Amino acid sequence: MRQGDFRRLFLADTVSQVGSQVSLLALPLVAVSTLDASGAEVGFLSACGTLAFLVVGLPAGAWVDRTRRRSVLIVADIGRALVLGSIPVAWKLGVLTMAQLYLVALLAGILTVFFDVAYQSYLPHLVGREHLTEGNAKLEGVRAVSQIGGPTLAGLLIQVFTAPITIAVDSVSFLGSALFLRRIRKRERIQRRETKAHLGSEVREGLGFVLGHRLLRDLALSIASYNLLAAARATLLILLLAQVLRLPAGVIGVFFSIASVGSLIGALTARRIAELIGQGRAIWVTAAVAAPFQLLIPMAERGWLLWLAAAANIVIWLCVSVFNITQLSFRQQLAPERLLGRTNATMRFLVWGVSPLGASLGGVLAQLIGARSALWLIAFGGVIPVLPLILSPLRSMRELPDSMRPTDTAVLRGR
Repeated sequence: MRQGDFRRLFLADTVSQVGSQVSLLALPLVAVSTLDASGAEVGFLSACGTLAFLVVGLPAGAWVDRTRRRSVLIVADIGRALVLGSIPVAWKLGVLTMAQLYLVALLAGILTVFFDVAYQSYLPHLVGREHLTEGNAKLEGVRAVSQIGGPTLAGLLIQVFTAPITIAVDSVSFLGSALFLRRIRKRERIQRRETKAHLGSEVREGLGFVLGHRLLRDLALSIASYNLLAAARATLLILLLAQVLRLPAGVIGVFFSIASVGSLIGALTARRIAELIGQGRAIWVTAAVAAPFQLLIPMAERGWLLWLAAAANIVIWLCVSVFNITQLSFRQQLAPERLLGRTNATMRFLVWGVSPLGASLGGVLAQLIGARSALWLIAFGGVIPVLPLILSPLRSMRELPDSMRPTDTAVLRGR
């Protein structure tokens, strides 16, 4: 935090994350409360937000590696401000439709893909690879705090000003984030290439690097299966709380805020946990601990069972936070500088590309068997993401490799 440029990135991320958490709750509630959307429509809306990982997930990394990542961050923020700002304008004019919400979610998702890939690839340049775990922990802490305050703020704003006006808050927040990013002084040098490589070949190089590394493959399989289930659970939770239990928006916001306390605790303790039990163990142990607590989520009812489910989410999100910080720092340490963007983009393509399917699955299951029954089904599937980690070399590794030496490649491929 003593580094001025990291501080500016930290502030930009803080402003942006709080605004994003506001819209994360406001966007589906616009669909439910303003346009009377069905469960399937809410599921498809959630799917549109993550469909971008399939559409531009792989080429985004190659594009980011070709340009200055700070510029990508600024353009992505301004683009998201304009796209989200169209919702309150259309609502005020009386022309808001589900089609527009789908398009806004898709476009904002595409810009988010570029932002996330660029920020993950920019951080090593700002803080140095030796400070990656601490840097990621600080930024994860920002996300955790925004998840604590964002939903509560969103719920209150929605109750007072309506959901479309609340989305305008998010639009302004992205402009604030762009202003902080413009003040970062440290500039990157674009990597020179001996030949002008074709975009497709660069994408294949990044894909080959990830799929050719045993640990990265295992991580991708585990995270992808978790995100599939988590996307379905997120859609189903909104439907359960808003339609089945008919809770006020303010209570729904508090529910998600309480759950997010776990992310903050995880961000504050991730480095100590990794030092205590080792990086490799921190990854698979946290995944295993989180699984059984998912069984408490479908039990949510008005009264104390609602807050029991929120408490279970504290543990789940704590484990996810430690897991994410540890595996992301490992990826950033492992990938060569010229492949950083493509490594991060490939991983996000593999692990987030399933989210549209998960969100749609949640909406369809809600229509077929009801939100609560579907949540039980998703909860029992919580053991699936643990299996690739338990069966991988991670199970017996305390420390993880920090570079790709030939011997590492041979061992991790199982040769």
